[in-house]
Amino acid sequence: MTGGANSGGAPAGGALSPMLLRLAEAGATGALLRDTGALYLSDGAVVHAESPAAPGIDILLTAGGRLRPEVWQEAVDAAGARCRIARHLLDHRRISAAELEISHLEALYDAAYFVLGPGGGPSRFRHGAVHWFGALRPVQVGEVERETHRRRGLLDALWPYPQLDTAPVVRRRAARLPPVPRRQRALLELADGVRTPPAIAATLGRPAFHALVGIRRLAAAGHCETPAPPAGRGVGPGPGLRLPYEAGIPPGPPDVGTLRRVLDGLEARL
Repeated sequence: MTGGANSGGAPAGGALSPMLLRLAEAGATGALLRDTGALYLSDGAVVHAESPAAPGIDILLTAGGRLRPEVWQEAVDAAGARCRIARHLLDHRRISAAELEISHLEALYDAAYFVLGPGGGPSRFRHGAVHWFGALRPVQVGEVERETHRRRGLLDALWPYPQLDTAPVVRRRAARLPPVPRRQRALLELADGVRTPPAIAATLGRPAFHALVGIRRLAAAGHCETPAPPAGRGVGPGPGLRLPYEAGIPPGPPDVGTLRRVLDGLEARL
């Protein structure tokens, strides 16, 4: 398998990891390690990813309701040491191939978003490393980078305050707030000022990126506080900011309607 076929081409937004593209071109097998997590490669394609900021495949499958915890543990005990958990689940018909592949891709893209994020630290490569879950469908490096760029753009369009993604989520209880859509209600119920969006995602058994989208939408609507950015990174609305509707200046219906249509359209692309 040639490196060019694996890499899938550089993403339009520019390479997020030049080392990753070089490894893809070389058809490398092993793990690209950063402070934010790891990408596992086989013949230059990404076969798994993991990050402390993203719920792992085990959480997506168990807390997400696709597998009972005891079924997952059985697979770990039987096949974890051989890095064949995925194969064990399929061979013993614990989950369908399609459902397992969807969960695997959710976990892969979710973790890759954080691994390739800014501030991930230096990259290093461990040749020959294999992930304990086992490989399913490989994903080209270019596709992983393009999806990461797309997700960054989506979040910035929703509410351009990335400090929300790592800070504890604080709920606002102003008198005049728009209704909370059903998909975001569970997120808001866990906004206790202690849990971060990734922690909320793990509790719900959802990908962390889905939680980031929901929290940014809630913040844009005024339901969650937007913490001030670090010094030197611009000024965003801090906890004490009074939004227009809270200050007694109701937003005009055309603006609100346009904003909701834009947000709904962006979320629909997930």
